Amino acid sequence: MTSIPPQKPLDPAAPTTILCVASYFKGNDFIDQCKREGCKVFLLTLESLLGKPWVRESIDEVFALPQGTPMTDRRQLINAVAYLMRNHDIQRVAPLDDYDVEIVAHLREHLRIPGMGETTARYFRDKLAMRTRAKDRGIPVPDFVPILHHPRISDYLDRVPAPWLLKPRGEASASGIQKLHTKEEAWAAINALGDEQSYYLLERFTPGDIFHVDAITSDREVVFAECHQYRRPLLQIAQGGGIFATRTVARGSTLERQLLEMHKRVIRELGIVRGVTHTEFIRGQDGTIYFLETAARVGGVHISDLVEATTGINLWREWAKIEITQGEKPYRVPSKRADYGGLIVTLAKQESPDTSAYTDPEIVWRMQDNAHHVGLAVRSPSAERVDELLDQYERRFAEDFAAVLPQARTPTA
Repeated sequence: MTSIPPQKPLDPAAPTTILCVASYFKGNDFIDQCKREGCKVFLLTLESLLGKPWVRESIDEVFALPQGTPMTDRRQLINAVAYLMRNHDIQRVAPLDDYDVEIVAHLREHLRIPGMGETTARYFRDKLAMRTRAKDRGIPVPDFVPILHHPRISDYLDRVPAPWLLKPRGEASASGIQKLHTKEEAWAAINALGDEQSYYLLERFTPGDIFHVDAITSDREVVFAECHQYRRPLLQIAQGGGIFATRTVARGSTLERQLLEMHKRVIRELGIVRGVTHTEFIRGQDGTIYFLETAARVGGVHISDLVEATTGINLWREWAKIEITQGEKPYRVPSKRADYGGLIVTLAKQESPDTSAYTDPEIVWRMQDNAHHVGLAVRSPSAERVDELLDQYERRFAEDFAAVLPQARTPTA
């Protein structure tokens, strides 16, 4: 990554000014930590999100793009931020959502503001870029082909057994993925994309257990990482509905060591210098751990709340510290606990679900003020107790709350 040297404020005594860019309501802890670190904090969001409960007491000024202007409109966004910079010495820009990572990288490059640039950001947003890089560096990935050269796609369909997954390169998590079972079905789906074909890839469906590693990197070294296993594949939940749940991988186990080592390889080869990451792996039926995808942001669906419950580390707050200093000061991750934890979240048929009947002492977090959603996190020194509680809660959630709605864009894992 080309390093952009930090710009000093005209007044050395002036606080660092950071612009937080958010196309989705999230990141209040990040914003609040920036203020605690003494920053002047600006929020740039969409007009439709102005009514959300942002931590206004920690924000100096809020700016919004006009209704109908997407955050992905690079020209409009550059013009808006450049206009702000006429009167404000903005020294940092940070994305609060996965969909903001690339546009913020573009902003940094154009405005010469330090932080992750476009080349590295591509490895953490573009599913084709990250797979190609990983494969070139010897990291196992499910067999894939870009939707570009049709003869190569035809050879792939002849060579790689079905089923396959047709994946959009720029979406997050399981959004927009199609599962295809025959060549005819695959070609029909590809042809239906028309001129959008180059924005997709085809990947072999690999059954197995799916894991996520949520981590902090400082000066190219992974300084904190937690391993968890999804109880059901995200693709299955995204396409068929169901209850999302994840829990801590056995600490000190061979599996945890394998995941942590594979994660270090991914971080090293994809070139992130500093920040937080959410990375997913699958253990295939052959025992191989394959890299699935990664993102330069805090994991969604309240995974950060699970990490904080079990370790005491708030990923949003630590990310804020790293983004502000940009290596100018050494970063030290706080000491952590090493409990076991589990998280369960689902859509609810009630607008304001009531979880007061769930009284186990291991419950350490409850979802609040999120209409038609319900969630709990549990913590215990015993992995077996966590699994026992999640087994119970999955059954109870299905009876008490669970609802299935048409697929829409929601916070991603």
